[in-house]
Amino acid sequence: MVTLSELQKKEIVTTAEGKRLGYIVDVELDPELGKVIALIVFEREQGALLRKAEERVIQWEEIVTIGEDIILIQE
Repeated sequence: MVTLSELQKKEIVTTAEGKRLGYIVDVELDPELGKVIALIVFEREQGALLRKAEERVIQWEEIVTIGEDIILIQE
């Protein structure tokens, strides 16, 4: 079992380009099943320090693997 606090410490990275998207700020749950259906990440473009981060929803099916330090997703 993995807790939300453990997931929030893992960086989200794409498998295609190795792009670092950021860290989980929230999750979306299915209230009937009690399962996580999506991860919410505030994605900031690299080099855009002053620009506001965009919210990105990553569906659970996009996750390739959850490692010790990162979560790999298909993009």
